[in-house]
Amino acid sequence: MPLLHPQSLRHSSFEFQTQRSNSTKRLLLSHKFLQSQSSIISISRTRILKRVSQKLSIAKAASAQASSSVDKTSEKDVLKALSQIIDPDFGTDIVSCGFVKDLGIDEALGEVSFRLELTTPACPVKDMFENKANEVVAALPWVKKVNVTMSAQPAKPIFAGQLPFGLSRISNIIAVSSCKGGVGKSTVAVNLAYTLAGMGARVGIFDADVYGPSLPTMVNPESRILEMNPEKKTIIPTEYMGVKLVSFGFAGQGRAIMRGPMVSGVINQLLTTTEWGELDYLVIDMPPGTGDIQLTLCQVAPLTAAVIVTTPQKLAFIDVAKGVRMFSKLKVPCVAVVENMCHFDADGKRYYPFGKGSGSEVVKQFGIPHLFDLPIRPTLSASGDSGTPEVVSDPLSDVARTFQDLGVCVVQQCAKIRQQVSTAVTYDKYLKAIRVKVPNSDEEFLLHPATVRRNDRSAQSVDEWTGEQKVLYGDVAEDIEPEDIRPMGNYAVSITWPDGFSQIAPYDQLEEIERLVDVPPLSPVEV
Repeated sequence: MPLLHPQSLRHSSFEFQTQRSNSTKRLLLSHKFLQSQSSIISISRTRILKRVSQKLSIAKAASAQASSSVDKTSEKDVLKALSQIIDPDFGTDIVSCGFVKDLGIDEALGEVSFRLELTTPACPVKDMFENKANEVVAALPWVKKVNVTMSAQPAKPIFAGQLPFGLSRISNIIAVSSCKGGVGKSTVAVNLAYTLAGMGARVGIFDADVYGPSLPTMVNPESRILEMNPEKKTIIPTEYMGVKLVSFGFAGQGRAIMRGPMVSGVINQLLTTTEWGELDYLVIDMPPGTGDIQLTLCQVAPLTAAVIVTTPQKLAFIDVAKGVRMFSKLKVPCVAVVENMCHFDADGKRYYPFGKGSGSEVVKQFGIPHLFDLPIRPTLSASGDSGTPEVVSDPLSDVARTFQDLGVCVVQQCAKIRQQVSTAVTYDKYLKAIRVKVPNSDEEFLLHPATVRRNDRSAQSVDEWTGEQKVLYGDVAEDIEPEDIRPMGNYAVSITWPDGFSQIAPYDQLEEIERLVDVPPLSPVEV
């Protein structure tokens, strides 16, 4: 085998190294080329993805806008359909009344859902509202399914002031009064309360007659003694068939033997420190008369309305008239008259043992809109002695139907009163004027805010001893605007001003203040 020369080896090694170097360069160039190509592809891919993303975003926005437009159109269709339903009490459609809540629409599936929030769970037309709402919405061409739920507004008083704890969650307080004993006032109060409960309302009864409490005889609760909450120092009411009950007769004392001021204190304590909880209606069985006790009740409790009970005799009318005048002075509207023991039927004839006309005379003389007649029935008297109200023991009787009509009347009238009171005095920001429409009046007028503020008659504005005006004309800015206006029961409003002053303005006073006339219309820009 021939041997290679060392020089040849060196030459061969050099050639190999050169080839290796050239190969490495080619690999590096190839790698850089691939890197540059990869970078170009990555940039192109990023640009493409960005363009696709932008197009998708535009498409989504257009789709959302179209969907929103469709939803708004569908919502208008549903609300327009529901606005055909008129509330018979307010004379306004349920959409304007604010009853329609939680409206949900899925047009793709043709489904519509919403909630009707009524003013009271005892609304006598709630079934009609539900059926009619289903009917008018289902009539829309694209609707396949309608889901309506019914609810009621939470219990709250129509009173802006600081109420005692026990009364702070009661919507309506109804006084049942006669100002005369023995006419069946307690019978009416108890049966009215259980009628309202049967209509779906949360109800309580307060027996305010300390000298002769009737409630312990007319109802038969399992626990006949009121309990105290030692931590809160409050009274826990007893309960019978879902209605909360408080009476001095359940205090373990029987009938009271005490002087007037002490009785007023006891009534105040029983009424205001009881844990009534949330109630739609608290029915107060008022004691006879128009003295300290009655005035205390009317002043402590923000009464929504009163029901007057009488009998056909002229003597009963004389006493009842005193009670109606008392409620009128205290700005408590009387919504119904119940004439008890009117007549009885025998041998195919109707007899009037106590005469006729007392109830109709009350209605005629005082303008109370509703009159209900109760006949002489042995069952009605017996139910009062047995501890089970007539409307519970025999809900299909003629007497129960009369109480049902009375219950519907009370619910409707209370709803009207609350609506009138809540909108009686408002501030019109566009006209910069206080708009006033006193309950039970068709007249509406405007007042200048500064004039209302200057006419405050409280001790902070007028010296009680000298009558000197503390707040001078120039102290009130001409452009002052109220921050808040809230009702104070049935007789006044509370107006909060920017300086923190809270003015109590009775309706009577507002009617006497100088009014705005020829208010200039606003320009389109101002509107």
